[in-house]
Amino acid sequence: MAAPSVFTPRATPSSKLRVVYDTEGREIEVETREDEEQSEKLQETIELLLAAGYFRARIKGLSPFDKVVGGMTWCITTCNFDIDVDLLFQENSTIGQKIALTEKIVAVLPRMKCPHRIEPHQIQGLDFIHIYPVVQWLVKRAIETREEMGDQIRAFSVSQFNKHHQTPEDVEFEGRKDKSVGTVNEVKDAYKPQRRYRRADAHRLREEELKVQSTLLEYGRRYGLSRSSKSDKDAEKDAKKKALAAGLSPAGKARSDTMDSEEALAQEEKRIQALMSGMSAMEIQEGKLTASTVGNIVGLQSEEIDKIATEYAGKKSELEMEDKPERVSGAQQHQRLVASLNKQIANQEKKLEEVTTRHQELQDSHNETHTKLQEVEEFSAKIEEEMQKLESIETEENRSVLQRLRSLVAMNENLKKQEQEFRAHCKEEMGRLKQNIAELKDEEGGESEMSDRDKLIAKQYDADKEKLQKIKLLLARKTREIALLQRKIDEVPTRAELSQYQRRFVELYNQVGNTHTETKQFYTLYNTLDDTKLYLEKEVMLLNSIHDNFGQAMASQSAKEQFLKQFEQIVDGVKQNKAKVEKKKQEEKMRRDQLNDTYLDLVEKQRLYFKTVRDFKEECRKNEILLAKVPSGK
Repeated sequence: MAAPSVFTPRATPSSKLRVVYDTEGREIEVETREDEEQSEKLQETIELLLAAGYFRARIKGLSPFDKVVGGMTWCITTCNFDIDVDLLFQENSTIGQKIALTEKIVAVLPRMKCPHRIEPHQIQGLDFIHIYPVVQWLVKRAIETREEMGDQIRAFSVSQFNKHHQTPEDVEFEGRKDKSVGTVNEVKDAYKPQRRYRRADAHRLREEELKVQSTLLEYGRRYGLSRSSKSDKDAEKDAKKKALAAGLSPAGKARSDTMDSEEALAQEEKRIQALMSGMSAMEIQEGKLTASTVGNIVGLQSEEIDKIATEYAGKKSELEMEDKPERVSGAQQHQRLVASLNKQIANQEKKLEEVTTRHQELQDSHNETHTKLQEVEEFSAKIEEEMQKLESIETEENRSVLQRLRSLVAMNENLKKQEQEFRAHCKEEMGRLKQNIAELKDEEGGESEMSDRDKLIAKQYDADKEKLQKIKLLLARKTREIALLQRKIDEVPTRAELSQYQRRFVELYNQVGNTHTETKQFYTLYNTLDDTKLYLEKEVMLLNSIHDNFGQAMASQSAKEQFLKQFEQIVDGVKQNKAKVEKKKQEEKMRRDQLNDTYLDLVEKQRLYFKTVRDFKEECRKNEILLAKVPSGK
């Protein structure tokens, strides 16, 4: 009988439970409840891997184990961590391969200095609450490694590409490069600076500014001195400040600025003329310049310069004729104005300090109130969360226990409130009694009355103290009962925990079943190969015997006949063996058919059983209805 192939695709563990039949004999699947927190962490882990660049996580055909472990393996490989461990990942691995891979990943994480610890069984059991921090750290490490190596790899790739290849833009640039360089050189030669004048006494110039201006004038450039230097600007600012301090009017200041600018222009023209007077013209393409030509070039604006100088002298004389006492009174008025402004500034600074102090006090009070509000909100949110948890674990079985627990908690809170009120009342009563005692001590006489009142107060105090002690004992007893009930409630597993246990046991059962199936396949394959080997050895021995005896058998007629008889006997033996194997095959086939018939009979009995149970339930329901109608009929 042929053995099943061991190279067929291995059945992956399914998330479904075993097949169950309903009352009508139809196949149904057991409904399981997933852990919401685990599912949320799984989704966050997959989204994190997708954001990092591991897009295999979006393939729907892969199991959560293959997605998460593949992502962790990809992150470790991306980190370029030098370790002597093979992290080759394959989907749909066997149990042994999965366990070995998870153990390797757990061994690698401490070497990478991962701050989170995880065990292999947590990865194998898909405990995403503990897997998520590790994946988050690995993704962060992988992104940092890619940022560090990205520029270097990109530059290396570009350099390797440029060594052997060219883009169309590069080819076009190389074709236009020579022509463009030649054109630029021609333009530079055509428009290069040309010297028009030469100064004979250049060594006499000592100041750097004059040397620069003289050199620019030699090449026909006349800008430089018209732009005031930093020192001139500072001097102008000082002059404006002095004019303001002296109480000059805006109109006078404008006139002064105009006169200063005209005077600066006149001085600049004079300096240009002085520099040009020591230069001689050089031969250029248009011809040869003479000294008279240079004088005409410099004196083109001589009339405008004379006009500006005359206007400047007139405005200067008008400025000097202004009244001096007015300027003095303006200075005094300015001083008084400055003193008044300083006083106002001091008053405003004092007010600012007061307002700042008040603002700081209010800010501290606001911060303290805000802190208290946050504490109260956190406490309220915690209480609401605990109430929601309590409501979530409420079932039909423990509803009475939870109701009793709520009543006990309410009683506990009521007792605490009564205790606080009683303490406050006792403190007030004690203060009042102490005050009465002090007043009575101040009074003269009445010692017997004071003694009786003290005894009454002591008696009342002892009674209240004993009452307080009883209340404390009662509170402690109730607290112990509440703690005992809380422990009992915690010992009962919730539906989510039971569902998780059931899922884990089913997974373990599937893994054990798959391992058992693999082992059976290996045993069957081994037995089949062993039988094949035995038959092949017999066949080889038979062929060798025939080959060795063939020559001797053909030597004589008697030997030939004997050889043929032996050969016929061998053929008969092979036919007998074949018949035995065929008989065994038929027996196994008949056994299979019998087992199949038995299985069908059992399935039919199971369906009949479900049908009987359903009919029995229906009859029980009718019986209950009839029993419910009997008292009403009486």
